[in-house]
Amino acid sequence: MTGTISLSLASETDTARLGEDLALAVRKGDCLALSGDLGAGKSTLARALLRAMADDDHLEVPSPTFTLVQTYDLRLPIAHFDLYRLGDPSELYELGFEEALEAGVCLVEWPDKAADLLPTDLITLTFGFEPAGGRRLTISGSEPRLARIRRVLVIRQFLASQGLGDAQRRHLTGDASTRAYEYVLATGRDRMVLMDAPRQPNGPPIRDGKPYSQIAHLAEDVYPFVALAKTLRSKGFAAPKILDGDYEQGILLIEDLGTGMVIDEAGRPIAERYRASVACLARIHQTPFERDIAVTGDHIHRIPDFDRTAMKMEVELLLDWHLPWKRNAPATTVEREQYLAIWDGLIDQLSTVEKTLVLRDFHSPNIIWRAQEDGIKRIGLIDFQDAMIGPSAYDLVSIVQDARVTVDRPLADQLMQDYLAARRAGGSFDEASFLKSWAIMSAQRACKLNGLWVRLMQRDKKPAYMKHMPRTLWHLSVAFEHEALAPLREWCARVGIGHTESTLQER
Repeated sequence: MTGTISLSLASETDTARLGEDLALAVRKGDCLALSGDLGAGKSTLARALLRAMADDDHLEVPSPTFTLVQTYDLRLPIAHFDLYRLGDPSELYELGFEEALEAGVCLVEWPDKAADLLPTDLITLTFGFEPAGGRRLTISGSEPRLARIRRVLVIRQFLASQGLGDAQRRHLTGDASTRAYEYVLATGRDRMVLMDAPRQPNGPPIRDGKPYSQIAHLAEDVYPFVALAKTLRSKGFAAPKILDGDYEQGILLIEDLGTGMVIDEAGRPIAERYRASVACLARIHQTPFERDIAVTGDHIHRIPDFDRTAMKMEVELLLDWHLPWKRNAPATTVEREQYLAIWDGLIDQLSTVEKTLVLRDFHSPNIIWRAQEDGIKRIGLIDFQDAMIGPSAYDLVSIVQDARVTVDRPLADQLMQDYLAARRAGGSFDEASFLKSWAIMSAQRACKLNGLWVRLMQRDKKPAYMKHMPRTLWHLSVAFEHEALAPLREWCARVGIGHTESTLQER
């Protein structure tokens, strides 16, 4: 299905601002065909898009009229084609068009010179002049591609409603979910972060009439983030302030906590910062939190329980994705029954352990180091919208067994000692019970992740996450050191899942 977007551009500034916005909408494989009257804005838009993608307002953007193509190695590789001097459409292949489109984004001026050799799924931008002055731009293409453009335009309208219509927008990051983040820069204001988290339609029901997101208690809108940010801040923790937002549209403008990381440039953990993170986590686990949090006058967010159904749904990722990938055969009925029975027994043992607020992904990508602050304020907290009430050990597993960073055993042991010492000093604390729950939650998280990496590769076409698997298999082997995990350790050995010497070397 195709559609169109029609825009009135009153000035060259409007055209340039649209180019900046499009830099946030384009994805690898997009081909933007720019056509229309001379002087109507094609070059202005292309230049603004390239400069925004480079985050360099002074990037030299020469016209490709004589070279026919100009390439840019940016966040997404971009090839800017001007086909006016193309002698024959077949010359497009000699210019490396197919390779450029496979690697990134192509901007094509004078696309009609390519005849029918451009891909059929184009984003076509047709420029013209309005009779009364100004410019008219018509954008046409497939609805999935236009949906991205409509989204950045909706966000621009939101910013305009906040008096930020002229603000610069720059890509910050995306994650394995559907959320994306960008910087918003406005004169006279501190840099802000915009969270783009549109409400997602429910997936197909997979159990008890519920989709996966509801069973696993994943946030489906921005209300949980707002609720948790407010309550964490009220307890003295460094969560971002909510500056404004359109909750129904899934747009939040939030405080920028900074860019400090807890890992170094080589991706290795900085021990001081990990230890400070663990101290902050111990404080969180000693702090009572309300279950019901008012977000607006008519919306209350209730923090869900990390219940048996959610835990088992996550560990089934190992059965459904990792095991078939590992041995090219699905789990047998007996293997599945044994595995799930083992997990029922392990979850039973969690019934009496300490339950606290669980942020769920307390690890390096979601921790901001704030060197200018003191104490727990040095630890900036983000990405907590999926928080639950569950075994406190889960979050300690997340940081000590960081899924994306190798925390060598000596530092991991130090972090454990730091946490246990802080909890003992904070009052009543059942250390033996906690250590058992830590081993169980370590295994639970590792089983989930070792299945998730395969699902991201096979279903979602995101193979880069597979590089973490040797590490998370190693984490599983560490969990197996506790006697409570003997049944799961033996099951994994029988089906051929385990940490080998080769995976240890690969990590």
